[in-house]
Amino acid sequence: MSKLKIAVQKSGRLHDDSMKILKDVGISIDNGKDQLKASARNFPLEVFYLRNGDIPQYLRDGVVDAAIIGENVLIEKGQDIAIIEKLGFSTCKVSVAVPKSFKYENISDLQGKRIATSYPNTVNQFLKSNKVEANLHIINGSVEIAPNIGLADAIVDIVSSGSTLFKNNLKEVEVILKSEAVLAASPLISEENQAILDRLQFRFQSVLKGRQSKYVLLNAPDEKLNDIIKILPGMKSPTVLPLAEKGWSSIHSVINKNEFWEIIDELKANGAQGILVCPIDNMVI
Repeated sequence: MSKLKIAVQKSGRLHDDSMKILKDVGISIDNGKDQLKASARNFPLEVFYLRNGDIPQYLRDGVVDAAIIGENVLIEKGQDIAIIEKLGFSTCKVSVAVPKSFKYENISDLQGKRIATSYPNTVNQFLKSNKVEANLHIINGSVEIAPNIGLADAIVDIVSSGSTLFKNNLKEVEVILKSEAVLAASPLISEENQAILDRLQFRFQSVLKGRQSKYVLLNAPDEKLNDIIKILPGMKSPTVLPLAEKGWSSIHSVINKNEFWEIIDELKANGAQGILVCPIDNMVI
């Protein structure tokens, strides 16, 4: 039987988040220490542990069928590779940073400056769109040290928390792009493996929808039902069940976690009581 070959980052935060979503969609992977390839026990899947920057070429050549990869890497090295699902985790920015002593006002201050980066294509496109010419120093590794050793006037690198910039006496001055983990597909994927990828993508979508939602149960007086139902759209409409106490009903619904507290405040203001909020593991729609 055919197996879908999927690449994930060899180590780091993206690796950990990738393995977590595979686990959350019910896929058990037999991976020992330092393995470069592992098989799933309960799904037609093989996982290849690769360097993030190498994955676009593996996709392009059809060595792997799909990948969980940083969007920023595809923008830099794989703009011809199709993104089929944004996954919402391992978020970061690709940003311009300069020494704190640099009196930066706008992008034109980079004119003629030396910029150290691991993302030359992304930086060149950004500079070109802003009509700025600068000298690039391509560095693989600790880019943030370049200004401190006199190699560059500025850097372009991934920024997550900003702590690395702070430790190196740098400040973020421009955000070139925002990135997250994505599911990408090889242009050479077979029809059989595409069907397996479709099944995997469906599972991902169910987990991601669950992560974005909360299940809410509450009690409300019957005369307030219409007002409360307007607040709770649910997947189609809320579920309403009569309570043993006459004149009261139980309402069950799903809300977006980003609107959680605003909705809870509205529910309380409209007479809701005994509000219970539960996480959702998967949400099949």
